[in-house]
Amino acid sequence: MRKSFLVTVVSILLAFTGFSQSSNAYVPCNEMPDLMQHYYADVTALNRVYIVNGSPEKRDRYKRLAEDYVKQLANISFTSLSQGCKADYVLFKRDLNEVIFGANTEATEFNDLKQWFPFVDSIYALEKVRRRGGNVDGKSIALNLTNISKQVKALDAKLKNEKDISVKDSRRAAVIVHGLQAALKNVFTFYNAYDPLFTWWVPDTYRVLDSTLAAYAVSFRTTSDKYAPNKDSSGIVGYPIGRDELVRQLKYELIPYSPEELIQVANKEFAWCDQEMLTATAEMGLGKDWKKAMEKVKQAYVPAGEQAAAMVKLYDESVAFLKAKDMITIPPLAEETWRVVMMTPEQQLLNPFFYGGEEFAISYPTNTMNYDARMMSMRGNNPHFSRATVHHELIAGHYLQQFMNERVNSYRHYETAFWTEGWALYWEMALWNEKFPRSPEDRIGMLFWRMHRCARIIFSLNYHMGKWSPQKCIDFLVDRVGHERANAEGEVRRSFVGGYNPLYQVGYMIGGLQIMSLKNELVGKGQFTLKQFHDAVMQQNSMPIEMLRNVLTNQPIAENYQPMWKFYPLP
Repeated sequence: MRKSFLVTVVSILLAFTGFSQSSNAYVPCNEMPDLMQHYYADVTALNRVYIVNGSPEKRDRYKRLAEDYVKQLANISFTSLSQGCKADYVLFKRDLNEVIFGANTEATEFNDLKQWFPFVDSIYALEKVRRRGGNVDGKSIALNLTNISKQVKALDAKLKNEKDISVKDSRRAAVIVHGLQAALKNVFTFYNAYDPLFTWWVPDTYRVLDSTLAAYAVSFRTTSDKYAPNKDSSGIVGYPIGRDELVRQLKYELIPYSPEELIQVANKEFAWCDQEMLTATAEMGLGKDWKKAMEKVKQAYVPAGEQAAAMVKLYDESVAFLKAKDMITIPPLAEETWRVVMMTPEQQLLNPFFYGGEEFAISYPTNTMNYDARMMSMRGNNPHFSRATVHHELIAGHYLQQFMNERVNSYRHYETAFWTEGWALYWEMALWNEKFPRSPEDRIGMLFWRMHRCARIIFSLNYHMGKWSPQKCIDFLVDRVGHERANAEGEVRRSFVGGYNPLYQVGYMIGGLQIMSLKNELVGKGQFTLKQFHDAVMQQNSMPIEMLRNVLTNQPIAENYQPMWKFYPLP
């Protein structure tokens, strides 16, 4: 059994790596993989000890670790590294500096709220004693927790009339409160029923403080929402980060374009979609009324209870298409090891469509949803729309990414939407180019999603630059893309309050365009076959697309590397 398994794994890896062995861009090195693996092992070790997010102790400890590895990088001879390891050096140092930057930002935000949390040190000190099983005085702890509860209630009453609490403040307060609750729970579960005096004195005072802290976090949120400057009729209150921070984050992602230039890119792609939409609409005999054509496509939804089978059928068609065209290596085990689940009504409020990876989650109505919600879910997940996105979520999109990330260059942890979502979006473009849509209805469904990704760039960047409100973003999706209103609300809510990075929605289309540009460059010049190119992307694992290009094309990589690749022509 074990020998057979190893032969299978080696065969899969050879399928992805065999074509590239003659290129010095793929010469392996040990310095960077070893150093990076040690760092992530150190992080894992610290995670087992410093379990409380939001504590100053944890923040400072992880910052010191990053600073230590920056010093270790300085001892490596950059010029002696192979091309792949030069890329790792630049990206790993970038990520370490981002950890340091994040710790400093967190410290500033924590200090800005310190007056509202004067009791944190005593709670964290108790959790630190618990970490090594130190002896505690149950009566003293009960008194301390009682006093803190009184203090929190007094602060809560004051907070409700405070007009200077921002959304950023409420988000940081939520992290602090959850950390304090976690610290207290860690202490309570360790000593309760084990230490007699602790068990006699503490339980009631602990439960009161836990619920008081929970109410305190709610008060932060309701207070910030009440006075939020960007609150509108949508009820969605996010946190626009501003243009300067967008520019900083774009530089981090190695995107040498301004937010305004990316909006130009989106509008240019939108114009292409508009023309293709009108062509498909005319083929359906509806003249130029693309919204009428969109409505007809939405009416092609499958009956309740049949969506999962319809989506699996689409998956089978797309994989058969990829194999017939011999576009990419598909390991048999990857085909075998994904599964289907159905999304709950609560999940559909944030994500009205499906998501993928090893778990392919399908959005469709349940018996607890009202009539309007059911119809919007069915219409918004019709088979023509889904024809663009099943392969996005599974193969050759997200699940193939996940499968290969766990097997090739697995030491790389450069999580970026421009690679993760860009690769999946690229396949929507690639299959369009290969004539995967069979009818004008299919093309309208696939164009809906491409228009949606253009719209994501436009509404998210305008929102974060303070130019658009959440309601304007919702209206834009409904009027310009043809979204169901509830689905548009879910999309905007997920974008701004769902915990996503501000550039995440930008990463789909821009990352896809980067990969398409790289494909045109390498395959167009005959340096790779189409299949070799796709396999090479999977071989390198997740990284910013500009750095992927540097590795695949052996471009010079400087130690102080700055983004420079203009992958999309603008006037």
